[in-house]
This record gives sequence, C-alpha cells and structure tokens, in this order.
Amino acid sequence: MTNENRYDVVVIGGGAAGLSGALTLSRARRSVLVIDAGEQRNAPAGGVHNYLGREGTAPGELYRIGRSEIEGYGGEFLAGAVAEVTGAAGDFTVRTEGGEEVRARRILLATGGVDELPDVPGVRERWGRDVLHCPYCHGWEVRDRAVGVLATSAAAVHHAQLFRQWSADVTLFTHTAPALDDAQLADLAGRGVRVVEGTVAALRIEADALTGAEVEGGLVVPVGAMVVAPKPIARVGMVAGLGLTAVEQERGGMIAGTAVAVDPMGGTSVPGIWAAGNVADVFATVIKSAAAGVDAAAMINMTLVNEGVYSPARAEAAAAS
Repeated sequence: MTNENRYDVVVIGGGAAGLSGALTLSRARRSVLVIDAGEQRNAPAGGVHNYLGREGTAPGELYRIGRSEIEGYGGEFLAGAVAEVTGAAGDFTVRTEGGEEVRARRILLATGGVDELPDVPGVRERWGRDVLHCPYCHGWEVRDRAVGVLATSAAAVHHAQLFRQWSADVTLFTHTAPALDDAQLADLAGRGVRVVEGTVAALRIEADALTGAEVEGGLVVPVGAMVVAPKPIARVGMVAGLGLTAVEQERGGMIAGTAVAVDPMGGTSVPGIWAAGNVADVFATVIKSAAAGVDAAAMINMTLVNEGVYSPARAEAAAAS
C-alpha cells in the first residue's frame, strides 16, 4: 500500500508467532509492520528447545535473527505496546500507547499471554530459570537435580510422574491442591515420588540458585528446580472494543488459562483479524507458535489476493449488492 502509515498487515507482537507470520507475509511482497512491546512470554528462559535447527538458542537471539530476516524482505518494526485497534477489515486503525497511529487492511494478533503464577515468594523471581513448567521444554536442563512439584491442582500428580523421567529425586508438595486419594498416593509411590504435606511458604535462593522449598512449620526440603502450573492469560485488551475476547481453556477438567477462539488457520470471530501463538493456544510451544503464525499469514495473504481479483462476475455481484 502506498499511503503513509498504511500497511497490508500490522502484526501485533514480536514473538515466534508474530515474527513467523511477518516473515511469511514479507516474502509474499506484502507491506508489513510489526509492533512489538518486547514482552515475550519466554523471555526469562535460557534457551528455546525442541525447535529444529535452533536448539538451545536464547529467545532474544532467536527473535533478533527473525527481525533481521524480516527486514531483509522489507518488513518494518515499531517498538511499543498497542493500546487500541478500531475500524474494520480493510481499514483498521492501530494506536499505540505512545500515541502513534497506523492503518492496516488486516491484523495478525500475536500478543501471547501473561503467566499467572502461584503466590509463593521466589516463584516469580526464578520463573523460566529453575522454576519451570514444561518437562519437554526444560526437563533435560534440570535432569538429575532434586525436582520439586508445587501442587495447585490435581494435574500436579501427572507433572510429578512426568518429571520422574528426568530425575530419580522428585518431591510433590501438596501445597493448595485437593487432598490426594489412595490411588494417587499409590501411583506416586510406584514411581518413587516423595510426597510432602503442607503449604510451601517460600523458595530458598542462595548464590543466584534455587536450593530448597520451605514448608509452613519450618521444614526445608532441598530442591534444585521447582515445577509450577502457570495460567497464561491472553493479552487481548487492545481488541476488546471490536468484540474480540479471550475464553477459558480447559484440559483434563481444569482451567489452564485463557485464549482467543480461532479456526484451524487462525481466523477469529472478527473479520480481518487472525490470531496465532499463545494468545490463541495456551499449550503452544515456540515451534508450534511459529507454525501457527505461518498458517495465519498464508490465509491473510489469500484473502488479500482474493480481494484484488477482478472478473466481470465479481463486478456484477458487487454492483448488485
């Protein structure tokens, strides 16, 4: 598009989903602007894992590489948070918190989520380092350590059994979860998982490392890693005025977070807006988010191509309407 501050697509969010979508669209010769607040959910992590060809790459480095690739195809970037999206498909207006305004024919929402974490001193401070949640993302890095599992729901039993694959020293802290029944206790014992009753009051940190979990009453259990179950809450405030909201996502009968409902290619209930990554899937890993960004971008481009197709039949139909 030739108008100043007017783009084919504005991508909101510069993580794996947003950058992959922007790369795909830039390679499709679309004018693309990525607006990035720099609040990627995995920013605290030491590395991205199970991402073929980039195993262990620090998140910041992965995104730096991605931005450079996009710029090589003409994509543009704007640092900042989006305050509001108004308008409709074909002519959206995107306003940042800093007051900048741009227009776009389509929107790719890749804003991710904010993790709600257990309110235990030390959890937030160590999040993404030695306080973690996904065994496939972090299990290898904490292999053979003393691993604690902070139970906030019945799913913690499953987490403990999973992490037993990476360590022979796993302790389940019952914390705020429902009481374990006899079958669960038997299953944990069968896997060699220790159970410690009581609420965890705080995590012990020494020399910039997690060393233990302090249970109310004074008991301190040595642990070198703690597993928690976060609830990612989708960042959707900027599109709420268009009627696009997040809904609770459930797994195993428990609420795992919130996300925008999308079709298989990322389309939302608002025409002209697609969503990809954790904002649309609380369970998406980095590589899955990247793939979703590509899918959404391909569909966005298809709609723009179709919009530009001229035929007598289309012209007659448009005139009749």
